[in-house]
Amino acid sequence: MIKKFTIKGEYITLTQFLKEESVISSGGQAKWYLKENPVKLNGELEDRRGKKIHAGDVLNLAGEEYEFVSE
Repeated sequence: MIKKFTIKGEYITLTQFLKEESVISSGGQAKWYLKENPVKLNGELEDRRGKKIHAGDVLNLAGEEYEFVSE
């Protein structure tokens, strides 16, 4: 099942998303988390914590799939 995630503004960074979904508790944990856990954005492996995610993007994280929509 695809979960919808609403973006407030033009984009959200990968770190901001991980914090909002309570995957990590601080931005400093993002680098470690992305090194240890595969994350796919639109089917491509992504490990850049500052990567901008826009409406229409699809992210796979820990067996969950998220579709990003604008507010």
